[in-house]
Amino acid sequence: MASRLARLARRPVAALFLVRSSRPVRQFSYQIFPVGSDHVKSKRPLGKLLPNASPYQLWSRSFSSEDGESADAVVPFMGESITDGTLATFLKKPGDRVEQDEPIAQIETDKVTIDVNSPLSGVIEKLTASEGDTVTPGTKIAVISKSDAPASDTHVAPSEEKSEKVTPKEPLEEKPVKVESPKVEKPKPVAPAPPSKTSPTEPQLPPKDRERRVPMPRLRKRVATRLKDSQNTFALLTTFNEVDMTNLMKLRSDYKDEFQKKHGVKLGLMSGFVKGAVTALQNQPVVNAVIDGDDIIYRDYVDISIAVGTPKGLVVPVLRNVEQMGFADIEKKINELAKKANEGTISIDEMAGGTFTISNGGVYGSLISTPIINPPQSAILGMHSIVPRPVVVDGSVVSRPMMYLALTYDHRLIDGREAVFFLRRIKDVVEDPRRLLLDI
Repeated sequence: MASRLARLARRPVAALFLVRSSRPVRQFSYQIFPVGSDHVKSKRPLGKLLPNASPYQLWSRSFSSEDGESADAVVPFMGESITDGTLATFLKKPGDRVEQDEPIAQIETDKVTIDVNSPLSGVIEKLTASEGDTVTPGTKIAVISKSDAPASDTHVAPSEEKSEKVTPKEPLEEKPVKVESPKVEKPKPVAPAPPSKTSPTEPQLPPKDRERRVPMPRLRKRVATRLKDSQNTFALLTTFNEVDMTNLMKLRSDYKDEFQKKHGVKLGLMSGFVKGAVTALQNQPVVNAVIDGDDIIYRDYVDISIAVGTPKGLVVPVLRNVEQMGFADIEKKINELAKKANEGTISIDEMAGGTFTISNGGVYGSLISTPIINPPQSAILGMHSIVPRPVVVDGSVVSRPMMYLALTYDHRLIDGREAVFFLRRIKDVVEDPRRLLLDI
């Protein structure tokens, strides 16, 4: 048996076989036979690898070429909740030189875009998948060769890898061809075409050549599904308020230079709203809760999701444990996550979870809107553009920079009273940031 296994292990192609073992799986001996070497015995417990005891042990060898000078580029693990993705684009083409861990392709999933890196430094020998293919973790998409000379066949699609053997046909004997004189037929009379029955009032559709049909990106599909599920599941209700931005804008103007000099980041308005949301969630914990079946889950921590619009779609990275963060920590983390989101390098872990969401449509000039809840959360705050408007202050009409705030909440869990108090707390903190210092 050992000699047979050794012969299989020396083959330059992938070998997968089962070995009958008389010892328990958790403590046994196994043998690895590298190509061109003697048997090497070693012991290694596989209790974690094979938790279910079985009398059979799994043996495998990864793919290698005849001289071990090539390797396969495969789709990496994409996350616990992601089973497949779409091969969006190849960043390299056959014949290109690549370095180890250099991205050669991008996989588009429901949540993020994942890079497929080269396993070694070399030249792309061939591509084994095509753009638009649905791939799973472990799928081979390219072959990388250490040799500087690319293979003659530059692209091999999966459907083209298997070729059929063609049996050469024997030459056919030539036979004399009889030439017959053509028969002249009399032309048949052509019936006149019936008059057009098109009604003058029938709508004229635009020509198809002026339309474009493209596949919907997976991220857009995921966003569409989640937003529609939110509308179908939650009892959505939106309440509004307006906030005077004078004091918060003055605070930023007075301390922005010192703040940036000390912390290395600009002082923005978002951190003030995040801190206001934290105090509001602590005062109204039901807004930070969520319905789970017949139960209500109250979270004693605050993880705030920040909606970020990217060229590929909307993503919602999460600020963790915001109740323990200061203004500088919030600004740094927002800038870091926003940069990753726009570059497409944000990870799934950085978008998982979240107890409350803030969406700032004001950066695009939105005056007012009704945001949709991000499941499985129970509420979302919508910020909007700052517009000078006439307001009454101490009996006088003055111009102040005003912003409309919108809170959309799940009315199954949150009553109007809690929603109004929540929004009022944010208004009070933003209009007078000194309340944060005094905790009033």
